[in-house]
Amino acid sequence: MVVGIYNADGTILGEAAYVLNKVIGRGSCGLCDITHGWSPVARKQFTQACSARAWTMNLIHRDEASAEQLHAAGSLPAVIVQTPSGWSCAVDSNAFERFERDPNTLLDAVESFMTTHQL
Repeated sequence: MVVGIYNADGTILGEAAYVLNKVIGRGSCGLCDITHGWSPVARKQFTQACSARAWTMNLIHRDEASAEQLHAAGSLPAVIVQTPSGWSCAVDSNAFERFERDPNTLLDAVESFMTTHQL
């Protein structure tokens, strides 16, 4: 199982706080930028990139993640993968900047992690 965890809460107040912080430059979420940008729905480019993969990435907000998932992720946003020994971080928060909002680059990084770990 592959899970992307947003650096935002999924509540209405959480979403509003995220937008406000992004507008005033006090925070952002690289995963949000890749998956949907400013739109409340997924970007077509992200949806198409995901449909070309043999695996699915589930997307959740930080308030929807379990304690084990948050521990594996470290700082958010992150993409974690469930391995036989538990959750492992495939993409940490520092990596999102180099993806330049390109979903294929993100998904390639996850796939590389899964290949390296024989998942």
